[in-house]
This record gives sequence, structure tokens and C-alpha cells, in this order.
Amino acid sequence: MMKNEPAPLRKNEDPPAGGCVYIVDDDADIRSSLSRALRVRGFTVESFESARQFLDRYDGNLFGCLILDQGLPGMTGLELQRHMNAQGHALPIIFITGHGGVPESVQAIKGGAIDFLEKPFRQTELIERIHAALESAERLIDSESRNRDARQKLGRLTPREREIVDYMLANPADLSSKGIARALDISPRTADHHRARILEKLEIGSVPELIDLLRRLPDPPGMTRGI
Repeated sequence: MMKNEPAPLRKNEDPPAGGCVYIVDDDADIRSSLSRALRVRGFTVESFESARQFLDRYDGNLFGCLILDQGLPGMTGLELQRHMNAQGHALPIIFITGHGGVPESVQAIKGGAIDFLEKPFRQTELIERIHAALESAERLIDSESRNRDARQKLGRLTPREREIVDYMLANPADLSSKGIARALDISPRTADHHRARILEKLEIGSVPELIDLLRRLPDPPGMTRGI
């Protein structure tokens, strides 16, 4: 079990990644011991006694990870996870529980949880999971930043340029100016001009790079029409 006093730092322990560790547990002793153990290791920590109290604080834009008790009164840990997933809040979650079973752990992992730890657990085990969760959060932030930047650049396109982008995404085997011109009833020269302007506005160097960029976006083909 997590002891009331944190274990001393090991000289070879890696420094914590950035972000905040949010603890949601209705047991005050668990919240206190976990908070001390993590803060002494350099983590930023915030703790909450209920899912509702956490949701009142969390706005979906904060970077970090969540240590979540499955057996919370009121809204359970799994219910909070489902709520956050429905809202699009992809905060990495580490579940902890004193009475978890296989069905609950399977649901948690299917919902995207980093892990499902049963009490008592070792501090070192939890620290490893937190590092993994924060690294996952950092990758997610980077990906969202790239996607947001790509959508902003797509917003620079004219309606005709968006139409051409949609065509190229839907027809990767026919990206020539002649193919675009034939499909959209414009001249090859006009298609070539539009294609060059698209690459310039999106700040990329080639059509294959454009297709790769669009495929990495979470939006389905045709999303550019709604920009």
C-alpha cells in the first residue's frame, strides 16, 4: 500500500515530464499520501475528492494526466472516463482501485486508460505509469497543435482551391493537372495554377506531402468544404 510518507528520491530517478498530475479519490489519506509522494519527486499535483469537483476545475485544455479511483461515490471513475471521452477530453488516465475486477479493468483500458492498478501498489509502479501518461499527453498536445496549424492554413484556401484539395484527397491515383482539370471542368493550366497556390498557402513542397498532411487530420475526406 502507499505509505503515509513518501519514499526518498532515488539518485537515478528520471525527472518528471511537464504537466500536472490530477488525483481524484474520495479517500483523504490516499489523496494526501499520493500528493506528498509525487510533489517530493517534482510533480505538480492537484487533488479532488469527487468526479464532479474535478470536472468543475478541468476545462479540457490543461496538460497532464489523471490518477482516478474507480470506486468513487456518485459518478464512478469509469463514468467520468466515459464523460470525458464523450466531450473529447483525451486526458491520459491511470485507474486505481481497491476492489476492481476484470470487467472494470477491461472497460477502462478499452476507454483509453494507461493502466488499471489495484491497491496496494508500489510507488515505483505508479511513477512509471505517470511518466508514460505524461509522455502520451505530450505527444497528443503536439499532434493537436499540428492539426490546428494545418486547419488554420486550410482556412486560407479559396472555395475552388478547397474543391481541388478534396478531389486530390479522394483521388490519390490521379493527381495530375489534366486529371484535376477534367474532373472539375477547368483548363490544365488553371488547375496547375491552383495547385501551386495551394502548396504555397499550406507551406508545403509537394502534392504527396499535401496528401500525407490531410490524411493525418482526424477529419474525414471532404472536411475542407466546411472550413
